[in-house]
Amino acid sequence: MKRLLACTGLLMAAATVFAQTPAAKPAPKSPPATATASIGGKTVTVTYSSPRVSGREGRLFTKDGQISKDPTYPVWRAGANNATKLDIGGDIKIGDLAVPKGSYTLYVDISDPDNWVLVVNKQTGQWGTKYDKAQDLGRVKMTMAAPPSMLEELKYTVVDNGSGSGSLTLAWENKSGSVPISAQ
Repeated sequence: MKRLLACTGLLMAAATVFAQTPAAKPAPKSPPATATASIGGKTVTVTYSSPRVSGREGRLFTKDGQISKDPTYPVWRAGANNATKLDIGGDIKIGDLAVPKGSYTLYVDISDPDNWVLVVNKQTGQWGTKYDKAQDLGRVKMTMAAPPSMLEELKYTVVDNGSGSGSLTLAWENKSGSVPISAQ
């Protein structure tokens, strides 16, 4: 009888503990990500949310595709959720665009899905679909390439090539666009 009461007591205590344990949250659909490198001694960091293709292959960048539903189209938030953030630890050049030390938002003009243009915008902290063209610092044509295979997850890469030069690349699905970076 004592064993039965002890077992019942332990079972009730365990049920109480498990009932109070919160359920695990599902992974976000577009998890946060960061790409960073030091180029010529200046830290370049891109902070973004990485959406997935999720069965929409071939239906993202077309004029009637998924991205065309964004209110800022053909300017795209180049990520998901909050606007993609660029932090620079010193003056740099992105292509021919002089970018002073500070924080910026990155967008991509995909008017021509095969010829992207990187948009560096001075407004920061906004949701990704809040774009104000008047706040553009400037635009840089991206060099386009096709990744070796379909990329399920949107990915930024910042690379130091040495001698004060590097690159920033955005790749997703079957598109990849890059711009050169140089330290000033």
